[in-house]
Amino acid sequence: MIRVDEKTGLGVAVSTDCNARFAALDPYRGAQLAFAESYRNVSVTGAIPLAVTNCLNFGSPEDPAVMWQFERAVTGLADACLEMGTPVTGGNVSFYNQTGDVAIHPTPVIGVLGVIDNVERRTPMAWAIDGELVYVLGTTRDELAGSEWAHAIHKHLGGFPPTLDLSAEKTLAEILVAGSVQELFSAAHDVSEGGIAQTIAEMAMRSGIGVRLEVPAELDAFTFLWSESATRAVVVVPSNRNDDFLALCDLKSFPVTKIGEVDLSSKSIELAGVFGETILLDIAELRAISEETLPRLFG
Repeated sequence: MIRVDEKTGLGVAVSTDCNARFAALDPYRGAQLAFAESYRNVSVTGAIPLAVTNCLNFGSPEDPAVMWQFERAVTGLADACLEMGTPVTGGNVSFYNQTGDVAIHPTPVIGVLGVIDNVERRTPMAWAIDGELVYVLGTTRDELAGSEWAHAIHKHLGGFPPTLDLSAEKTLAEILVAGSVQELFSAAHDVSEGGIAQTIAEMAMRSGIGVRLEVPAELDAFTFLWSESATRAVVVVPSNRNDDFLALCDLKSFPVTKIGEVDLSSKSIELAGVFGETILLDIAELRAISEETLPRLFG
């Protein structure tokens, strides 16, 4: 997010996203999921998504299979933009991305631009106040095909990518923007690659403050932590605004689940209900692991 008017605080928020594994499994839905994630990344800040751009990366168009991927991805993006009312203002296509006869996964990178009336009211990622309530907006399903877990742990790519309801995605954005305007959120972050586990870890590392969480009774711990179901966000709500927040969700008929509270006295993520056990993850250790990745890879 950047401020474009010093007097009014008017700003723009921009995000680019794509999960090429989703697009490899289904290029039509993969392009729509990339669009939805970028749309969500903009709205979670409190900005209103308004326009789309793209960088569509594929193998050789002389290969019928690649050309089919390209057609399905473009059609998926066009259908999604039409349903969401977001015009495509520009973009580009990059073909012949391959080694020999082996093409890259179809990678339709989608950018979304949004506008916020005053950057001072943007919703940050980091929580900060003891006792604030942590919620998940949206529905978590058993959706792990194409996920970071399937890729990183099992080197597996198969099945179908997460389902996507664009109408629900638009409703989620409306809640995130309205919550920002009404000052209902002290922090928020979208759920995407790595699932809720990654979302919570990123928020905790950004804040440096602990949190106490519990796996919802209706979900097993594995699905709760690693599913990459679309149309979800983690929001942190001040306790004195809790009723207003729940009323907004009820007004929009949107699913919401409380999963925990911020713990100012802790420097760990505490997660209860993990197959009958409680686990503790030290935030400093998580940050060290995260920050040493590139130095380790490049020596």
